[in-house]
Amino acid sequence: MPDQTAIPEDAIPENSAELARPSDSRLSTEEITPPLTEWLSAKAGSPATITGIHPPDGNGMSSETVIVDAEWDGEQHNLVVRVAPDPKSDPVFPDYDLDVQFKLMEHVGTTTKVPVPPLYWSEPSDAVIGYPFIVMGRVDGEVPPDVLPYTFGSWLTEATEEQRQQLQRETIEALAGIHASPMPEDLLEAPRDGETALAAHLRRVEDFYAWTIEGRSGSPLLERALQWARENLPDTDESLLTWGDARIGNVIYQDFHPAAILDWEMAARGPRELDVAWGIALHRFFQDLTEMAGMEGLPTFWRRSDVEKMYAEASGVTPKDMDFYVAYNTMIYSMILFRVQCRAVEYGQAEEPDDPDDKILNKATLAAMIDGTYWEGIGDQR
Repeated sequence: MPDQTAIPEDAIPENSAELARPSDSRLSTEEITPPLTEWLSAKAGSPATITGIHPPDGNGMSSETVIVDAEWDGEQHNLVVRVAPDPKSDPVFPDYDLDVQFKLMEHVGTTTKVPVPPLYWSEPSDAVIGYPFIVMGRVDGEVPPDVLPYTFGSWLTEATEEQRQQLQRETIEALAGIHASPMPEDLLEAPRDGETALAAHLRRVEDFYAWTIEGRSGSPLLERALQWARENLPDTDESLLTWGDARIGNVIYQDFHPAAILDWEMAARGPRELDVAWGIALHRFFQDLTEMAGMEGLPTFWRRSDVEKMYAEASGVTPKDMDFYVAYNTMIYSMILFRVQCRAVEYGQAEEPDDPDDKILNKATLAAMIDGTYWEGIGDQR
């Protein structure tokens, strides 16, 4: 169990399950059905009928998603329509280029054996339903939940150790497959002259933080973490296609096998360790919360040492500087949590705390990581 002095109970606010996706930012399914039907008919080249439309259950807070059942040419099509959020709804991220995400999935699907969802069409304009959107085929299966996190009790905690290890191994193999894909040069922003891909990544993280705190009080902890990242940035010029949000909550599983890799809004050029460490950082966040709630969670799942070993076996490359990358990714996720909690305050779902750092649910973990004391507190879970 993590050192209780590293993760105090008051680090977990009462609204820890709130992901601040306000209901009034969601689309009206009644309003978008007629124009979407007309658009589907034009794309399919045949009259289409929408027989069902509703928002999904489960993960996702960065964009709008609509589940659509449609018919054309006498066939049933089970679709997922992912829609860019309204900029006026105070979104989690400043930019949402769904067309690029669609093309990235096409690229990965055609250049690797990594499973991606069936891809129908991309609509980059806001002329149809008011916002850009993409249409994908619906993939049946199970997704590890974020709220409450899968460590609190889920189909993963009910699985056998062998099933979890299979899921872990095959997901890591898919991640290695993404990294083996040729770089889609026209889809990802290139570093500036004299800048490594990792330095460019940090620059964009700094830009995201600056955007997050516009008109708000900043976070002393996040600013300390950014300074730490600048001072400890590894010297590497590796530049691969990275998934960005590389975690099991963005994978649909069928019988513990990855069936579709989702959510590419954080894809970027960078070293492979960005992706390898992201899943570790997110699992540590969930596991720490679970243990602070007095539950066992999944202490033998997604352990850092196991993930590093499995990735090396799958890719032929041993990850380096992982202390940095896990802490760096924890910082990035802390920024996202900070942003989400700012939205919750603005939508009246939470009160503004006296200390801005209290908006960061994993603030104690982040502080311990950049101070170099975190890993000594979790024992054999490393």
